[in-house]
Amino acid sequence: MNIKDRVAIVTGGGSGIGSAAAKELAARGAKAIVLVDLKDNVHDVAKSINEEIGTELAEGLVGDVTSEEFRKHCFDHTTEKHGVPRICIPAAGITRDAISVKVDKETGVANVYPLETFELVIDVNLIAPVYWALEMVARIAQDRAQRGLGRWNPDEETQGAIVLIGSVSSQGNKGQLSYATSKAGLEGVAATINKEAIFYGVRCALIHPGFTDTPMVRAMGEDVIEKHVLPYTQLRRLIRPKEIADAICFLVSNSAVSGELWADAGWHPQA
Repeated sequence: MNIKDRVAIVTGGGSGIGSAAAKELAARGAKAIVLVDLKDNVHDVAKSINEEIGTELAEGLVGDVTSEEFRKHCFDHTTEKHGVPRICIPAAGITRDAISVKVDKETGVANVYPLETFELVIDVNLIAPVYWALEMVARIAQDRAQRGLGRWNPDEETQGAIVLIGSVSSQGNKGQLSYATSKAGLEGVAATINKEAIFYGVRCALIHPGFTDTPMVRAMGEDVIEKHVLPYTQLRRLIRPKEIADAICFLVSNSAVSGELWADAGWHPQA
């Protein structure tokens, strides 16, 4: 599917992989890019894209990606202003890392990872991406119906592409029970949406980035990165966000590619 002249929605667009993906889509000729984030700095990212490209193609919207009302507003706004979105990259994500069961040394009481924290991570990392993806599929399906079109025909160009953001942690990683679960769950999501949404000409792929130079990874601390990440990667450095963005655009543009792509720099969870 051509990226050129397509409308894209990217959540988590204020930093990290989301920001890098938006910049790469702009560089490859996207017609319009709506960046969504919980923080106001998404406006700065949109401004920097516009300044680099030399035209007003990016804009930021601030809100909670887990909100159905906000999600629908974003799609309504984008469709009315630019046309039906054809690229969706729901990249917003959080970590709330902790060992799942840990005994307090002073009291001897075993503390279990809080349920409310687990649910929060699942809401942001798994449920929200599913419904941002489905929202785009629904908009494309409705647009086709209004134009008297039914099932997608291979003679047509691919109508849309979704790229979900997994993680190498989906293989299991100490201290990341909620995060690993949310990212592993996206494997089933991508496989199912891919089978269903192609009826309307929409593809769904999943990328599993390794440790990438983002605020989320840097928050782990330099000591952890130096001891537990870099020695176990082939590159012996953090992956650059632009490298993941390039892989995302590959998944968007190459219609023969389905399933999952591991962009992990050779890193695998330790036993």
